[in-house]
Parts: sequence; structure tokens; C-alpha cells
Amino acid sequence: MAAVAGKRSVMTLYTTPTCIHSHRVRIVLAEKGIGVEIEESSAENPPEDLLTLNPYGTLPTLVDRDLVIYEPQVMIEYLDERFPHPPLMPVDPVSRAQCRLAVWQMLSDLYCFIDDIENGSERKASKARKGLREELIASTDVFASKKFFLSDDFSVMDATVAPILWRLKKYGIELPVEAAVITEYANRVFELDAFQNSLTDAELEMRDS
Repeated sequence: MAAVAGKRSVMTLYTTPTCIHSHRVRIVLAEKGIGVEIEESSAENPPEDLLTLNPYGTLPTLVDRDLVIYEPQVMIEYLDERFPHPPLMPVDPVSRAQCRLAVWQMLSDLYCFIDDIENGSERKASKARKGLREELIASTDVFASKKFFLSDDFSVMDATVAPILWRLKKYGIELPVEAAVITEYANRVFELDAFQNSLTDAELEMRDS
């Protein structure tokens, strides 16, 4: 993926081509049209300059001048505050807290399965695939309530759940007919320019295979 086009910036995002948390950040960057240099690297063999910037050597890592952030949700909220248009979080404190809670719930209830699916033994991966599928099906009514996730406008909540939905085919997860509303929601988000612009070549291949 080339640098995201848009506003001139000295930002650098260290990422891996398929990291789901990196994808969350790249969606926000693309939606806001923030110019950023994308440095792809390996989590197993991070470059020396990344280790200098981030003592944990974790990906993604966002560098904005003298600021180094290595927690994805902090990156997302920082980007939303620094580049307020279009807003991806509500302005009023109550709605903002509800949005944060919804993201926290997705990270707790959905993302908890990702590591076992991608890196666990076949037994763990199978159990995690089943768990993720069941959690999504249980959330069908939430996906049906609004055009986007709990909102009429694209938000950080969509940037959180969409990378999971994009990877369902790769994970070998097929949703049943009764969860068709989730597939409809996913296709609606996937068609957005910002989402398409956020994808790496490796992520594009996840649904082409």
C-alpha cells in the first residue's frame, strides 16, 4: 500500500501488510485523507529504527514528529482529535463514552478470538472460529439498527468491526442466512472509498482467493 493521499504530513505508520490492528488505523487514516508514510515490516523482525522509537517493538506504531504511539486505539483517538474532519467519534461526552464502550466491547468480545485463529493450534483455532461466528450472529440486531454500526454515519466503531468482517473468508467463517444483515452491512462498508484505500495488496488477496 502506498502512502495514503491527502493532507501533507510527516507521520509514519509502521505496519504489517495483514495486521488487523494496523488495518483499523489505516482505515481511519484513509477516511480522513491524512498523508502518512507507510513502512511495512515484520513483527518477528522489526527494523532497528522502530526498536529505537518503540521499546516494545510492536506493530502498528505511529510516529508524528516527536510523538510515538504504539497502542492502536490511542492512535485512532489521537488522529480523530488532531484531524477533526470528518469526525469519527461523537462530540458530546455521553455519546463519546458510549462509542468508546462499544469499541471496547468489540475488542473484548470479538478481537479476543483473533490471535487463536491466526496463530493458535488447529484445536484452538477451530474453537475460536466457532466463538467468533457465534458472537457475530448474536449481534445481528445491532447491525440492523442503523446504516452503520450503531450510527447513521461512519465512525471508529465501523473501523473496528470492518477488518474482522473482511477477514471472515480467510478465517473460514461463513455466516448463516439469518445473519444476512451483517453481510449487507459489511458490503456497504467495503464499498466505501476509504475502506478500499486502506487495504494492502495482501489484504485484497484475502477475498480474491
